[in-house]
Amino acid sequence: MEKVLRGHHLLCVHGFRGMGYSPEFVKKMESIVKDIRDPEQDFYIKVVAAFDDACMSCPHRGLEICEASEGSNEHVLTMDGNVIRHLGLVPGERYLKSQLVKWTAEKVEPDDLDVLCKNCSWLSYGVCKEGISELRVQNKCLTRG
Repeated sequence: MEKVLRGHHLLCVHGFRGMGYSPEFVKKMESIVKDIRDPEQDFYIKVVAAFDDACMSCPHRGLEICEASEGSNEHVLTMDGNVIRHLGLVPGERYLKSQLVKWTAEKVEPDDLDVLCKNCSWLSYGVCKEGISELRVQNKCLTRG
């Protein structure tokens, strides 16, 4: 099994709490999140700054770009780039899920989301920061390494 995830979704999966853009999107995210959070599973994830597995079920997916609102495609691409750079990844490369989770726990602090995910509509709910905090505790990465 291989998954394709855009940069910012590498963070979203840790804060996901069942909210989404449509029932189909929520169902798809629940499936992705279940696999990411399952410590028994390891698989490759291709990291992209483009449509990914979650986007395929999003009602805002246009033919080539995100059409949630004016400027939304540029916004999600900016978040993708921010996260990819922050984690030291290369777009288009494949990484083991376990390694991506480990790097996220080590390199991302909850308050980093204020910059990495600036202006994301989900940030104000607090679940994303909560998810990253829980991930860091689970991986015992309480300080930057």
